[in-house]
Amino acid sequence: MQIKESPELYDVIIVGSGAGGGMATKQLADAGLKVAVVEAGPFFDPADPKTMTQLKNPYDSPRRGAGTDRAFGEFDMSYGDWHVDGEPYTHAEGTTFKWWRSRMLGGRTNHWGRISLRFGPKDFKGKTRDGHGEDWPIGYDDVKPYYDKVDKLIGVFGTNEGLENDPDGFFLPPPKPRLHELFYIKGAKKSGIPVIPGRLSMLTKRINNERGVCFYCGQCNRSCSIYADFSAGSCLIFPAQKNGGQVKLYVNAMVREVTTDEEGRATGVSYIDKEDRKEYKLRGKIVVLAASACSSARILLNSKSKQHPNGLGNSSNLVGRYLHDSTGSSGAAFVPGLMDRDVSYNEDGVGGMHVYSPWWGDNNKLDFPRGYHIEVWGGMGQPNYGFGFDQDNFNKLMGLPTGGYGDKLRNEVKRYYGAVVGFGGRGEGLAVKDNYCEIDPTTVDDYGIPVLKFNYKWSDIEVRQAKHMQDTFEEITHNMGGIYLNKPGKDRDYGLHAPGEIIHEVGTTRMGDDPRTSVTNRFNQLHDVDNVFIVDAGPFVSQADKNCTWTILALSWRASDYIIEQIKKQNL
Repeated sequence: MQIKESPELYDVIIVGSGAGGGMATKQLADAGLKVAVVEAGPFFDPADPKTMTQLKNPYDSPRRGAGTDRAFGEFDMSYGDWHVDGEPYTHAEGTTFKWWRSRMLGGRTNHWGRISLRFGPKDFKGKTRDGHGEDWPIGYDDVKPYYDKVDKLIGVFGTNEGLENDPDGFFLPPPKPRLHELFYIKGAKKSGIPVIPGRLSMLTKRINNERGVCFYCGQCNRSCSIYADFSAGSCLIFPAQKNGGQVKLYVNAMVREVTTDEEGRATGVSYIDKEDRKEYKLRGKIVVLAASACSSARILLNSKSKQHPNGLGNSSNLVGRYLHDSTGSSGAAFVPGLMDRDVSYNEDGVGGMHVYSPWWGDNNKLDFPRGYHIEVWGGMGQPNYGFGFDQDNFNKLMGLPTGGYGDKLRNEVKRYYGAVVGFGGRGEGLAVKDNYCEIDPTTVDDYGIPVLKFNYKWSDIEVRQAKHMQDTFEEITHNMGGIYLNKPGKDRDYGLHAPGEIIHEVGTTRMGDDPRTSVTNRFNQLHDVDNVFIVDAGPFVSQADKNCTWTILALSWRASDYIIEQIKKQNL
């Protein structure tokens, strides 16, 4: 097969355009480097009227907003899912992992919850803390200057609380709690559980002339048409282009491998154009992988050569190993005090939680290490198909004669509208060597690229953490004067979500000082190949009880500064 090679030589080729790839694009292009961004999905701009779904109503759709090929509903702005047509993945027998891919410019940052939490000092030193896993080769003080820069560049609301492991930052004014959140605050504090304003990357105050200010439409899962929330395209890649940066976008391009020379150093990437199904090669002095933890591992493992027979950067045989996702268990409560709401006012707020509970527990008194935070949902967001709760089960629990048609149904729905409060526990699962992804030798995708095979199981530690979540949700519900609905028991692992379902997978190219026990160094650079860097969540040594996006952004900026410094020193 003839492969067409580009005559252009780029200073840097960046694979992936989400949080890590977007930040690297912004910093490297602003430094004057010639950058190629290779994205597996199409071009996307949330401000484009052709693609914009913000402010559309459920009744604008024949499905009333229910999803067809989108797991989170028709109006969710993600061209992707746990299953993508033509891009399968497989599992080892008896294991499971749900792998989310978002195929579009900006990747998952177009539809994420925008919960923007820093890792704390304890999160970088897990083994020192409790003997589990390994410590990162860096600490909070190494990353803090970059967290500060990310806060100021992108914008995040919140408050400084002085909490040891939930560090303060540079915050915009947070929105006030809504009524259901006031009930939650009262219930949580009665159990000694802290509640503080949420920390979300949505602009409640103008920070520049390119981005608007949130007007509380509550539809942030759709990506913001006025760029008031953080998406990598609108906040990082587009500004890099407008600032005169030399940025060339290659979209609908599935990267097969990183190409190398006789010395084993990277020379660029090869990709399949999804439109003409032909293979192309881009040439670059430096390759930055930011395709997501699992996709970057897949590219490295498929990049085999005489110099790298196990795959690029895999002399340690650890590429794909230590894969782990956040833990998650969810619940919902019916709160009679929230019935018969006045629906004549708008309390939509931002598209996410106005308050949350950071981890408060003493693990010395618990039967699991690490912790979790609690996310809260509820209120009177615009209903769509399936917005409520299981009506039959609700009737059985409450003994209420709801249902029917016409005025009877409308009146009863209005009575209960806004009377349900939801909880989501999001915690730290342990990094384990035997949880991993590898290349399936028998399966390729529609583009002829070998696919990933997953081997992943939760341990009893994660199950015990999920039980604590459920018991906590039930206690808070009781404190609110509510009734907890559908509490899962031991037979359902206390509602513990399947690995991958929280979409926080990390750890496949873990960083460390020893090339025998890690894949990248403390600057996200491959030990084996000095002109290849990984700036997604692959280098994470451990997940924390926080969402990982803010740390991806900070570490990508840090790695970008290191790349610029090494170029100036002529080391790259």
